[in-house]
Amino acid sequence: MAAACGAGFLWGTGALVVNLLIARFGLSPENVSFWRFVVGAAVLLAVFGRPGLLRALRAQAGLLLAAGACMALYVSCWFLGIERIGAAVPTLIALCLPPVLVTLLAVARGRERLDAPLLLALAAALGGTTLVVLRHGDGGEVAAATLAAGIAFSVASALLYAGFTLVTGRLATTLGPGQATTGLTVVAAAVMGLAAFYTPLAWPNELPPEAWLLYLGLVTAAIALLCFNWGAQRLSPTALTVATLVEPLTAVLLAALLLGQDLAATQWLGAVLMIASIGVLGRRDARRAA
Repeated sequence: MAAACGAGFLWGTGALVVNLLIARFGLSPENVSFWRFVVGAAVLLAVFGRPGLLRALRAQAGLLLAAGACMALYVSCWFLGIERIGAAVPTLIALCLPPVLVTLLAVARGRERLDAPLLLALAAALGGTTLVVLRHGDGGEVAAATLAAGIAFSVASALLYAGFTLVTGRLATTLGPGQATTGLTVVAAAVMGLAAFYTPLAWPNELPPEAWLLYLGLVTAAIALLCFNWGAQRLSPTALTVATLVEPLTAVLLAALLLGQDLAATQWLGAVLMIASIGVLGRRDARRAA
């Protein structure tokens, strides 16, 4: 659980960096995502690129291709939703729908027992996330077609993330977190490289954006995904997806600390609910493992 929360925390720091690169340096989301995965893949290959890696990955080629594509595409769909209807609603859909989906699937497959503690923990996690993210509206009206497209992209992001979560635990168990993360990141970089067909994917010439891209690749791709896969190897899908809800909480707290943004009382309440739900689900998984 600590590893999964750590992944969410690192992804939360990356959210501020991505906003900086887009707003200050004019990089496109596709450009940022591509170089993030490329740098992460290079680092992971340097660490885990031992003889036999290709043979191990080839044995799980189908799952790797599916999960790596999901990892790349859920980020892209989330950005497309934000581009159309602002950040709040796509973030809520993309983060809050996956725990519900994976829980329902786990219950249907008999891998999770739907009882009162689980329902309360899930409700606290989703309600807390809503309080943290939805402090202000995005402002402005959008056309019905644009709203529908934004919601559709956000739901697609949630479905892809749920699928990625369900598959990555099996890959981490079969290959080990290091090899699984390496294979997934290489596939995600290749999938994001397809964006070059419709938008330039140029490496920036100034040092500051280069440094931030290196941070995204090393920390939010390589290290965060290692933590995520290490947790996925040991947690239920429900606990895993709820733990990564730490991501928006981290982004909001860092914005308050570094950018001077005030936190409302409802956001603090949301943070308490999220942390409590993570603790409940962590103890639940520990009892089941014992």
